[in-house]
Amino acid sequence: MRFTPRLLGTLSGRYTHLKPPGSDAPAAQQDPRVVERVSEMLGEIERDGYDAVLRFARELDGWQERDVELSTADIRAAGDALTPEHRAALELGAERTRQFAELQRAGLQDAEIELAAGLTTGYRYVPVQRVGAYLPAGKFPLTAGAFMTVGVAKAAGVDTAVACLPPGRSGPDPAVLYSAHLSGVDRVFVLGGVQALAGMAFGLLGEDPVDMIVGAGNAYVAEAKRQLFGRVAIDLLAGPSEVAVLADETADAELVAADLLGQAEHGVNSPAALVTTSRELGEAVVAQVDAQLANLKTNDIAGPAWRDFGSVTWAQDAETAIALMDDLAPEHLEVITADDEHYHSALRNYGSIFLGRWSTVAYSDKGMAGTNHVLPTAGGARHSAGLSVSRFLKPLTYQRVSEQATPLLAEAVETISDYEGMAAHEATATLRLRRHGGAR
Repeated sequence: MRFTPRLLGTLSGRYTHLKPPGSDAPAAQQDPRVVERVSEMLGEIERDGYDAVLRFARELDGWQERDVELSTADIRAAGDALTPEHRAALELGAERTRQFAELQRAGLQDAEIELAAGLTTGYRYVPVQRVGAYLPAGKFPLTAGAFMTVGVAKAAGVDTAVACLPPGRSGPDPAVLYSAHLSGVDRVFVLGGVQALAGMAFGLLGEDPVDMIVGAGNAYVAEAKRQLFGRVAIDLLAGPSEVAVLADETADAELVAADLLGQAEHGVNSPAALVTTSRELGEAVVAQVDAQLANLKTNDIAGPAWRDFGSVTWAQDAETAIALMDDLAPEHLEVITADDEHYHSALRNYGSIFLGRWSTVAYSDKGMAGTNHVLPTAGGARHSAGLSVSRFLKPLTYQRVSEQATPLLAEAVETISDYEGMAAHEATATLRLRRHGGAR
């Protein structure tokens, strides 16, 4: 998440970097060693099948059992290990995510139009049949991931949704597993990393190959998705979590600093940026971040992330701030100003936007806001949106042509095909004209 030299060279308004990133390296980059290792693993698994999956599960996950699938009873019982308060919070997140996904689904309606007499065209939204979700549970078990992947797929009408999650030190994380259960998962496998994605994509887990793989993960998971793309669909290639805040003099520096650190703690290469029209606020936020880091339990993660990839930029006016933020195209964007609606209507490039001082990215991260947290990073928001119901649906087109419309279509196709030299195309139209109006 960096400003592009092209924008900075053409920006009409003035700006100043009050706190530039401490590192010139991009937040996420393709490591050739990761690419090579993933390619080797995928090749072995495709060649040796389930035996290779088990081999990597033992070597990398520490899983010693022959069977990697959890029983339906185990999945249902996962919530028993949680407090009633924890279960209730997860149930609330699952329900709100489902409600928002159903709203999106309701807005995607089949349609049909008669373009000319006898020529009817339209489209139908048809869900993909099989989805595989990866549910990471490493240093931070991201329990809401199942809501955003399995739950949204089910809201779209997907027939079968399977999930893989790594076992951890003492078995699969119960909160992640309970979230998958709440989301309507059909089958769960205790597998991590590349072997999980390969098992789902190659159909090695007692199921046919999935049509689509979704979910976050580390560099190896992201690279496996990249290499499997084409064989299966994927949601997106997400890098380290990002947050940006656009604020003016009305914002609370303590809240802004807390929200920046709230995403920086995802990883040591997670960018956090503030663009502000108030120099005083920018300087106060820098001081607040330093003060909050001193007592933050995840200082060992958020501290390096802020040092190397954190930034604060003063912009001369609202238009300059908007141009800078659209260039950053952040995954998560918070707007805390005296006129949030003006910025909301003007901004175009972001994964998801959070409006007003009472909004925070964490509400979405944990499923409480209902919106999806699987979002584009590294500038991807300039051209792509995040995961949603629509990603699991195929808008399949159709056309229905009557004899009445034959001259209208066929004569034009004859003319175009003759010019292009495509005789077989021309013949398909000519034959229909002969049957419509007699011999020609």
